[in-house]
Amino acid sequence: MTDLVRGLGAGDAALVTIGSVLGTAVFITTADIARVLPHPGLIVGVWALGGALTLAGALTYAELGAMFPEAGGLYVYLKEAYGPLWGFLFGWASFLIIMSGGLAALAAGFGEYLGAFLPFFSTSHVLFALPVARWTWSVNGGQLGGALAIAFLTVVNYLGLREGVGVQNVVTVVKIGSIVGLALFGLMVAAPVAPHLAAPLPPSVTGSALGVAMIAVLWGYDGWYGATFLAGEMRRPARDLPWGLLTGTLAVTVLYVLMNVVYVRALPVEAMAATTRIGETAAAVLFGPTGARLVSLAVVFSTFGCLSSTILYCTRIYLAMAQDGVFFRSLARIHPRYRTPTMSILAQGGWAIALTFSGTYEQLYTYVVFAVFLFHAATGAGVFVLRRKRPDHPRPYRVWGYPVVPVVFILTAMAFVLNTLFERPIESLWGLGLLALGLPAYFFWRGKAA
Repeated sequence: MTDLVRGLGAGDAALVTIGSVLGTAVFITTADIARVLPHPGLIVGVWALGGALTLAGALTYAELGAMFPEAGGLYVYLKEAYGPLWGFLFGWASFLIIMSGGLAALAAGFGEYLGAFLPFFSTSHVLFALPVARWTWSVNGGQLGGALAIAFLTVVNYLGLREGVGVQNVVTVVKIGSIVGLALFGLMVAAPVAPHLAAPLPPSVTGSALGVAMIAVLWGYDGWYGATFLAGEMRRPARDLPWGLLTGTLAVTVLYVLMNVVYVRALPVEAMAATTRIGETAAAVLFGPTGARLVSLAVVFSTFGCLSSTILYCTRIYLAMAQDGVFFRSLARIHPRYRTPTMSILAQGGWAIALTFSGTYEQLYTYVVFAVFLFHAATGAGVFVLRRKRPDHPRPYRVWGYPVVPVVFILTAMAFVLNTLFERPIESLWGLGLLALGLPAYFFWRGKAA
């Protein structure tokens, strides 16, 4: 039987963690936060707090990853803690929407920014429109650009682990360099604004507003767990995975805080709230039109790198499911020459491209926001479950700050779940319905495997 290649080190794990997080959020999301938290000190502070909460998750998942150094990440942890059904439901939702919809959203963002340099790929350039019953299906240049990016990265990851992680690492280093450069030059130039980080809070700043801002921040950190899915391809997963998760999360937190310090020095809060692309707006103020253009280029690299890392890690979920007999058996195949899960890679790429062209991924994704953090809460609780169920299982790494750190992470995830239920009850119910569709699928595959 052909196995995956254990060819990744701690540095690869850290770069995958960074690459999986750094997409468009650092260049866009702060504007949304400024609308609900019109206070420069709080804007910077929520990004630091979000990093601390994400670090609690990384510390928690590091224990699970060191216990089960296999391909599959959360799928494996949920299966081991609660049984195969719960792992399957995560994998089912991931393939159907969570990972595939995320890839489609990243691809659309990549295409939109690429269109600023190559007008053919602009989202305003409609390639064709076809009437379908009462609906018109149209495809624009941005969708095509995003789909081509997915197709290219699918082929790269098909050809080998080193090829896939090599492209991911190079692009991630480039985008780290671009963000560091923007932050350092932004801090060196004279500040148009003198932000009062400790200014009195305006009346509009309430606990509810802080909660809304934290939701945006936590989405900005999403993807920090990507390296867990690659544990089966790490040379020393018990050491490399915890190290990669922790250093990668810390690095992203520093980058986010630095960029937001630049923003509050470049723009008054009112201007931050008025823009839709705060990275470009701030760069234009600090460096002129050329600076704004460079930020657009940085976003292209950033979204491409995030696509690359996501395609690299998410396909390992379906490989593990298929090997357990609860997904399409063909997806269990590891190529004898390339030593990659080639059929899982092709299936994920094809479905993500279909969602990109469908234009419905955003609506579908809102349905599973509830499920995403429900799975995170359950996975975090798995640390407690497994310490009780398997007290003698080897734990090369034990979560620092136990039990406080895992509890903080679980409560953060549950707060997100409850907020989603309150703010989007209909979408949450649809999300539960999509999960429920996995039940007959699970029993069908289990019956075939029996």
